[in-house]
Amino acid sequence: MDELELLKRDWKKKEQQFKQVSEKEIYGMLHQSSSSIVKWIFIISIVEFLIFRLLDITLFYDEAFINRLKSYHIYDIEKIATGVNFVVLIGFIFYFYKNLKNISATSSVKKLMKDIIETRRIVKYYVWYNLAIAFITGIIIMFSQLKYDSNLSPLFEKYQTIVILAGFLIILLLVGLFYLFYKLLYGFLLKRLQNNYKELKKIDL
Repeated sequence: MDELELLKRDWKKKEQQFKQVSEKEIYGMLHQSSSSIVKWIFIISIVEFLIFRLLDITLFYDEAFINRLKSYHIYDIEKIATGVNFVVLIGFIFYFYKNLKNISATSSVKKLMKDIIETRRIVKYYVWYNLAIAFITGIIIMFSQLKYDSNLSPLFEKYQTIVILAGFLIILLLVGLFYLFYKLLYGFLLKRLQNNYKELKKIDL
């Protein structure tokens, strides 16, 4: 009987060792996967920033575009808004880089879980910020066109309610397309991060 008890104890010790090795391997894979996902978020945000900001710069060197903005009396507003937007987006990219460095240096399950939550939160703020900017910009341009565009102002005066509703629907449609774009771009990566978080939670229990 004593020998049997000794065998059972020995088996339990080995089982615990196997469990610890398994958890370490799982953590290693989840850590590497999470680091890779955040790296892609960082890279995509830089590429997106370069493409759209290059477009902004190009437009502000286009005389026809500048004259149109001036005729709508929103040139100065757009110029200031573009500058502020540039600074804010640089801030978001900095946070993505910071999150990447934090996750890469993480050495515990709890810390990695915390970093994943932080990354997901910042990405969501980033997406909602861009959608809000798109909506506000659309509203400003719409009302400026309706007020100062000689082709649209008579129509606006005659069918004010219908024109405003139609304008809002167009803006909402465009913002909806932006939302789908960001959903496809970042949604997949955030879902993978969420799955990693769930697996880490199992280890942490």
